Order: sequence, then structure tokens, then C-alpha cells
Amino acid sequence: MISSKMIKLTQNNSVIRAMFEEGNRLAAEYGRENVFDFSLGNPNFPSPPAVKSALIDVLESVEPTEIHGYMSNAGFPSTRSAVADFLNGAHGVSFSADNIIMSVGAAGGLNVVLKTLLNPDDEVIAISPYFVEYGNYVGNYDGKLVVVPANPADFQPDTAKIAAAVTEKTKAVIINTPNNPTGVVYSEASLKALAAALEAKQTELGTSIYIISDEPYRELAYDGAFVPYVTKYYRNTLVCYSWSKSLSLPGERIGYIVVPSELDEYQLIFDAASIATRVLGFVNAPSLLQLAVERCVSAQTDIGAYDANRRLLYDSLTSFGFDCVLPQGAFYMWVKVPDGDDKAFVAAAKKHNILFVPGTSFACPGYVRIAYCVGKSTIEHSLPGFSKLAEEYGLEKTGLEKK
Repeated sequence: MISSKMIKLTQNNSVIRAMFEEGNRLAAEYGRENVFDFSLGNPNFPSPPAVKSALIDVLESVEPTEIHGYMSNAGFPSTRSAVADFLNGAHGVSFSADNIIMSVGAAGGLNVVLKTLLNPDDEVIAISPYFVEYGNYVGNYDGKLVVVPANPADFQPDTAKIAAAVTEKTKAVIINTPNNPTGVVYSEASLKALAAALEAKQTELGTSIYIISDEPYRELAYDGAFVPYVTKYYRNTLVCYSWSKSLSLPGERIGYIVVPSELDEYQLIFDAASIATRVLGFVNAPSLLQLAVERCVSAQTDIGAYDANRRLLYDSLTSFGFDCVLPQGAFYMWVKVPDGDDKAFVAAAKKHNILFVPGTSFACPGYVRIAYCVGKSTIEHSLPGFSKLAEEYGLEKTGLEKK
């Protein structure tokens, strides 16, 4: 018999991945161009040219034994220094290579951090709606995920509810901004309030409570939205970053962890996280990709295409009568289900070959998530189906005046 944990995970396979596979099935039946798959946050835009140039430069100018060999579990010192220098210039912080651990994407980074911090039955607070895998990651290390709903009016963190959920067992709070699935950017005021509440709880309980900031969407912000850098507001913050979205490299699995020197037990955490990278089986982040991102650390994908998709989808859906949250960041549209039954709504949309994910998967029923990191033509060709879906739910069309 296999692991009881894996039996449960197999039975509850990610709805997001299940919808993605359903999209492949429908594409085989109806043709890819006739299936409108908004289920998976898989960027449909190419990496910036700087990425290709960096990869070629590494392959042509670096000794093969260095490109493909082992290094410190924390990563190449030169890559870690390049990341620290970039962050210092971009956010006014003061990091060095000794504050950076290269990771196998943000997900790998989150698992390293949780492996480092958690004892069995330690609690980790997540703000719903949240990325579905957080529960699995915490469960990997026998921790307990404690879910606290965001403020329903604006999906900002509800500081009072978070503070009320903190116990002697609370080890961390995971935040994700820009947020998956809502597209909301947590405001500076929200982060200051959260920091103050957690500082007070640390003093009251005599424990260390860490913020784990999950940041794969940091560079994807629109209309001049300010995305605060969390370490500047709360000293016990660890940051898990990925280039999956900013450089359109989801399959390459490359990112980093920021371990600030101000952390309680900084050196112990840094050393333990470096070892966790090894014992989890990663050993180290991919060597070729480390050397490549070192050469293009400031490069970003052009978010203009994402922004165009955002406006097209938002304007169209609201004109059909749907109630949507206008995303400030990331590439997801968070849409309120007319009758509140998100699973039935997903099933109704599938009849029009439109695939998206129910809010129930993000611990927030009554909504659906639409990933608009697709080709513009996918959105354009899906609109008749969305229009019919609105009619089926008796929504009143408003025109395009709602911006």
C-alpha cells in the first residue's frame, strides 16, 4: 500500500490540473482553436530576448563542468550576489549573497521554507482565496493550514481575523501579492497593519511568527499599482520568488528565497534552508538557469499583452452583466457567480468549451478564476460563449460603459 498521504492527494488531484487535462481532451475532440482554456496560469507569451541571449552566452563562455556541475546547495555565489544587487536597487533594501538561496521556482522555495520552519502540528495561516497547493505544501511537513478569509469587500487581508487566528502553534502566515486568484495587490496600509498585529502577537506569545511572501507575480502589476516589498515592513519575512511569470519560464523551475539578516535565528534558518534544499531532493536549483538569470536578472516580459487581455476580458464580461474584480496584478480575473454555485457554473461554461476553475478550489466558493495569460484570439473567440452563458443566467447586458 502506498503512503496514506499520497492516496489522499491522488484522490483529490488538483482541480486546476484536472481542468487543464479536460482542455486537452476537448481539444482533441473539437480542435484546439474551438476550446477556450482559461484554467492554468501557463504564460502564452515568449520569454524576453535577453533570456535567449543569456543562455547562449552561458553555453558559449562558461566551462561545461561549471555549467552542469554541482555548487553550494544555496546556489552560485555570483548568481546570489546578482539577485541581491538587483533587489537592493529595485526596492531600497540591503541584501547580499548571504541572504539569497536559489530555489526550484517559488513552489520549491515554499517547500524549503516550510521544511525548515515546521514541526508537526505547527500552524500556518493562509488568506482565502489562496493558491490551492498551500494546503498540500504545509501538509508535507505535518503542519496544519489555518484559513482566514480576506475582506470580502476588496479581498485585502483582514488583520483582525488573522490576529484572532494566531495561537501558540502559529509559525507563519503565507501571503501572495499580486494575488492568485483575485489579481488584488495588497496595499501598503494592509501590510503595515498585518505587520503591527504580528509584532504584537510575537510579544504576547513570546514566539517568532514569520511572514512567507509568495511572489511569482511581483512584476505583473497594472495602471501604476505599487507592490510593496514586504521585508521593509516586517523583519521576520521570507520571500519566495520565481521567474516563471516575469520571464515566461514556468517549466524551467528557477527562483530564489530571500532570508533577511534581521530574521530571528537568521543564520540557523539560512543554514537549515540550504540543507533542506538538498534533503528534499532538489540538491540545488538548475545550474544552467542560475547562470542565465544572473545575466538577465533585470529583464521582464512585456506586460502590455497581459494588460490588453485584462481590459478586453474585463470590459467584455462586465458588459455581459458579470460582476468581476478588476485585477491590479497577476493574470487572473476573479468573477462572481450569478447564483453562487461555482461548480455548476463551471459545468455550464464547459458546454460552450470554456474552461476555468471554481472558487471552491481556492477556499472561496461563489467565484471562478479565469486565467487570461492566453493568446488574445482565445479571448476574442470565447466571447460569444460567455455572452450565451450570461443569457442562460439571466444577466442584463450593460454595454461597454463599465470600465
